Parts: sequence; C-alpha cells; structure tokens
Amino acid sequence: MPGTLTHAQIRKMAVEWYQKLDVHAPMVEILPMLAEKGLHMKFPEATLSGLSGFEGWYQTVIRLFFDEQHQVRRVKSVIKGNRAKVKVVVRWAASRWRSPAACSDRIVADAYQTWEVRLTKAGAPVITSYIVDRIVYAKGSARL
Repeated sequence: MPGTLTHAQIRKMAVEWYQKLDVHAPMVEILPMLAEKGLHMKFPEATLSGLSGFEGWYQTVIRLFFDEQHQVRRVKSVIKGNRAKVKVVVRWAASRWRSPAACSDRIVADAYQTWEVRLTKAGAPVITSYIVDRIVYAKGSARL
C-alpha cells in the first residue's frame, strides 16, 4: 500500500519534470513520471489522454521549441493521503522557428497550472492530471 505524499516529494518531482522538458529528455525518462492509466492533460494547443496521447504531443513540441528554460516559481499542494492537488507556476521561455521566417521568435510566459498527483504502489509520485489554467506573457513575448 502506498504511503503519504509529501510537499517535498511533489516539489522535487515538479523541478525534475521541467528539467527533463528543458533538455528534451527521451520518453523513457519522462513516461515514469506520468500515470499509466487515467492520464489527462490540457495544454493551450491540445487536450490529450493517456501515455500515447502525451507521446504524440511531446514529439511535436520538441521539434517546434528549442532553447527551452523552465523555472519553477511556485508549487503549492493540498495533500490527502496518497493523492494531492497541486498548483504550479512556472516561467517558461522557449525559442521557435516557423518556416519561412528569417529568424526565430522567443516566447516568455508564466504558466499557471493545476496538477493531480498520486503515489504508485511502489511509492513514486506520478502525474494523473495536468491542466494549463492560463498563460501570462511577458512584455514583448511572442504568442503561441
């Protein structure tokens, strides 16, 4: 039986998640951070379910965005046993090139998100729901 989630576990997971996104880590490193069943994710450009839905989205965005930087600004969790609802604020900066543009553009924004996290039977936290609630762009930023 899984134990109780802690705020420290959740924060550590959030920081690791964004580090992996920054370096466009291989799927084998990212998938263990996501629930195998019942995964739901909503991004500004897509709503998806399941690991295969995430994989399709991820393979698209790692080919679109580069020089990514995620800085975790806030992680606030309400824990109930082996589950938690988590509010995350992350500063996201990324470059993007769209053909036939002569130059790339830069997106800089704070993403306000709501996650649901649970512990697996092995005691590892996984994301079961990941919703981007809103994006606040920095002055002069390109838009999605």
